[in-house]
Amino acid sequence: MDIIQYVFLSFNLKAKEKIILPPYKGSTLRGSFGNSLKKVVCALKNKECKECILKEKCVYSYVFETPPPSDTKIMRKYESAPHPFIIEPPETSQSVFEINSNLPFGLILIGKAIDYLPYFIYAFSEQGKVGIGKHRGKFELKNVKNGRTTIYELEEQTISKPKIKSLPLKFNFKSSFIREEIKLNFLTPTRIIRNEEPLKEINFSVLIRQLLRRISLVSYFHCGIDITGWDFKKIISEAEKVSVKESNFKWHDWERYSAKQQKRMKLGGFLGEITFEGEIAQFMPLLKIGEIIHIGKGATFGLGKYIIEKF
Repeated sequence: MDIIQYVFLSFNLKAKEKIILPPYKGSTLRGSFGNSLKKVVCALKNKECKECILKEKCVYSYVFETPPPSDTKIMRKYESAPHPFIIEPPETSQSVFEINSNLPFGLILIGKAIDYLPYFIYAFSEQGKVGIGKHRGKFELKNVKNGRTTIYELEEQTISKPKIKSLPLKFNFKSSFIREEIKLNFLTPTRIIRNEEPLKEINFSVLIRQLLRRISLVSYFHCGIDITGWDFKKIISEAEKVSVKESNFKWHDWERYSAKQQKRMKLGGFLGEITFEGEIAQFMPLLKIGEIIHIGKGATFGLGKYIIEKF
């Protein structure tokens, strides 16, 4: 059976100076990590990744730029594939972290990226010397935990192997003839674009389309699994039979500064709960993977996170 492997890690930063961050911190954490990782591992710092002869063997290129390899069967015309990591920022809207206060966040590594965990730890450690946020408040990486197990501590400077979890990647066309309910809670702004406009609400077939696309790309590029032979059309047809029983969404606007595009970008998305009704069981493997890898735009810095609250 094909499986998607992943690890979930909890990073705990300790402020050495006052740190000032925006209310949503995922983009800032991701950008700081990318800058630091490039300084740590890049051999040809004066070149763009797409022009670099080392790009297909470079940790930075794979993790942060993720260009499709030259022998790829899919996304040949695209500059980048989905990244193999997700930063889950703290849920608090607190913006000021005083000296000695803690700043925790989550990190999910998928498939091959698990092997590069030491680079993530070292990059965040080095970024602490430069600082983060407004006025570049310095910090130190106090520890990293995998569940209840501490795998890295500042004082010891050693990294233990994390416990790898896995989820089955399958879809069985199996009618239960039972109408079930499932409730999803979208915890971070979720950006699903249709006709160049973000959707403010979704139905089940839209959700499954998004999951199929993201899961197929993540599994292909990072887990060595090709599901392009699945009958996506039939799966979506099955999803169209599932109805919305109740929804309670609200729109959340926020923006971030893109250093790459040198402008501020609006990245609003919907938040809230939705209950679907129908033959749900056959979709559960996809929905459970989606809980881990998120959906929609901006998943790398934590957007599109949902949890299954009731099934």
